[in-house]
Amino acid sequence: MTDLRITEAFLYMDYLLLEAGRESFVCVLSIVLWTGCHHLTFFIWRRVERKRNENKRMSECIQISFAVCRIGIYTCFRALCCKGPPPARPEYDLVCIGLTGSGKTSLLSKLCSESPDNVVSTTGFSIKAVPFQNAILNVKELGGADNIRKYWSRYYQGSQGVIFVLDSASSEDDLETARNELHSALQHPQLCTLPFLILANHQDKPAARSVQEVKKYFELEPLARGKRWILQPCSLDDMDALKDSFSQLINLLEEKDHEAVRM
Repeated sequence: MTDLRITEAFLYMDYLLLEAGRESFVCVLSIVLWTGCHHLTFFIWRRVERKRNENKRMSECIQISFAVCRIGIYTCFRALCCKGPPPARPEYDLVCIGLTGSGKTSLLSKLCSESPDNVVSTTGFSIKAVPFQNAILNVKELGGADNIRKYWSRYYQGSQGVIFVLDSASSEDDLETARNELHSALQHPQLCTLPFLILANHQDKPAARSVQEVKKYFELEPLARGKRWILQPCSLDDMDALKDSFSQLINLLEEKDHEAVRM
């Protein structure tokens, strides 16, 4: 065993670490173990080399120990540090609609870990990539002003799901307008077969209507019969409930994907 062999071993370890592409405590620990075992084995080897003629059998045992040690540390390093990249998360294209003031932009900004303090109402449309553990949602948010809603249908193409946000504490007139827009979206040819997530926002306000009141007022049971839809309460103060709503929507999107594969 020579110093050259030790140098080659360390160079090979550097190559493996670069190949793994990960700087973590586990990788550093593996390098330390590798280094310690090699130094210890090299020290024992040099001592035994001097007495090789006196104890040849001991030298053979050390050779075997060195080989086993090298294989074990290499296997440990590969198992812990050289794992392949995680599988890519599926991506879904969604359209988000609702009247101005319903809170679409604030909710999406909060889900993207952005500050909702300086949020400005969307005047045309904006796109956000909302990351979740098992999927990425590319959400196209459409402005909800009167002069923009008539153009909503131009942006429906390519959507795989719909998010409709309503202000549960709004006036009767605004609630009626939101009801008409939701009915129109549920019956639109490009959206009628897609999963719907309906968010009754601003539940933290005193005048907020309950989910049951919204369901009855919007006549969701008869209108959306046979469709995939979820009606959930939400507010910026309860992010856990909001994330759970989107998790349910992702489940519906995955089910639709599986059905498409079976067909």
